[in-house]
Amino acid sequence: METVKVTFQVNNEKTVLAVKPNETLLETLRERLDLTGAKESCGIGSCGACTVEVNGLPLRSCIVLTSEMEGADITTIEGLCGEGKLHPLQETFMEQGAVQCGFCTSGMIMTAKNLLDRNDEPTRKDIVNTISSNVCRCTGYKKIVAAVEKAGKYGR
Repeated sequence: METVKVTFQVNNEKTVLAVKPNETLLETLRERLDLTGAKESCGIGSCGACTVEVNGLPLRSCIVLTSEMEGADITTIEGLCGEGKLHPLQETFMEQGAVQCGFCTSGMIMTAKNLLDRNDEPTRKDIVNTISSNVCRCTGYKKIVAAVEKAGKYGR
C-alpha cells in the first residue's frame, strides 16, 4: 500500500511519518509513537475515550486520519505534564476519586481541559454539558464534575 508523508507536532515535538492513507490518528499515536493514553473503545467517535487536542480543539482520534494532520499541533494526555508536574486536572481527578477503571480518564481530562482553557470558572451546567460527550461506565460522573470544578476554581 502506498504511504503519505505527514509532518505535525505531537506534545511539542516535531514528527515526520510515512503513513497509510487509511491510518487513524489513534493508531498512529498508540502503535507508532507509543502514546497509549488515548484509548480505543467505540471506534466510531461516540465515546470520547480517544480524545486528544488538535490545534487547540478536542478531537476524537479514532475517526480522523493521520494523513489529514499535516501541520497540526497535537496534544495528548502525556503532553499535559510539564516540568515533572501533573496538570491541575490530573491532580484533581486523583484527589476527587474521579478515576475508577481509568479507561475514559484521558479523554475526559482532554475534553475538560479544553473547557477550562476557554472558561476557568465554568458553571456545573457548563461542565456537565461539556463532558456529556464522553462516556464513563464506572464513576457516575459526580466525582468527575467535582474534579473539573475544583481544577477550574483552584488549579489554574
